Amino acid sequence: MKPFSFKNFDIQQSQDVFRVGTDGVLLGALANVKSASNVLEVGTGTGLISLMLAQRNSSAEFLGIDINEEAVNLTEINFKNSPFSLKLKNIHQDFKTFKTDERFDLIVSNPPYFEESESDKDKIARQTVELNFQQLISKSSELLSENGIFSVIIPVEIGNYFIEIASENKLFLVRKINIKGIADSKIIRLILEFSLSQNDLEESEFVIEKSPRKYSDQYLELTKEFHVFKDAKK
Repeated sequence: MKPFSFKNFDIQQSQDVFRVGTDGVLLGALANVKSASNVLEVGTGTGLISLMLAQRNSSAEFLGIDINEEAVNLTEINFKNSPFSLKLKNIHQDFKTFKTDERFDLIVSNPPYFEESESDKDKIARQTVELNFQQLISKSSELLSENGIFSVIIPVEIGNYFIEIASENKLFLVRKINIKGIADSKIIRLILEFSLSQNDLEESEFVIEKSPRKYSDQYLELTKEFHVFKDAKK
């Protein structure tokens, strides 16, 4: 499969691992990585999000974890071939049984959410069979540093449910980005960020396209250091 080329790195892709998508790009560009010294990505897939975060934060160390062995192998290639390889590491591990004494300043995930799917890659990457929200949130809350941030991108339909589970695990919502696919349309995705400490909620809106297949100025500005744009079309 053809690699996806960004300005500073390439993403090798596979039929058996979810390819580069808008959700991952948005989380990689928007997650609050600025003050982090160590970052954990749960469910690396191709390694896209960690690579984008590594470009945004030159001093942090990154650890990726995935239960899918092919995803781990693919991420290993993409990490190794990037300019950030010395600060990127990934392991083949079930997050539910992951053990470490380290506490992370940022835990980031584009988590599973489809209840049903047909292919094996979908079942692993997008179902709650391997890792449900309760397990993801509970484990993440245990691994956060005192001032750490847990950052996810999810469909808007499950936002309140996710926030409720996070609250049950003593995680406070501190940032919410309402994402629209196109201007003047409904919200389709949420980026949610949680902390162990309660703070004022920062809420904003993000629009991907200003018209069909025309990126918004907001998206172009956000991703200008990553995407190679021939024009403002997808």
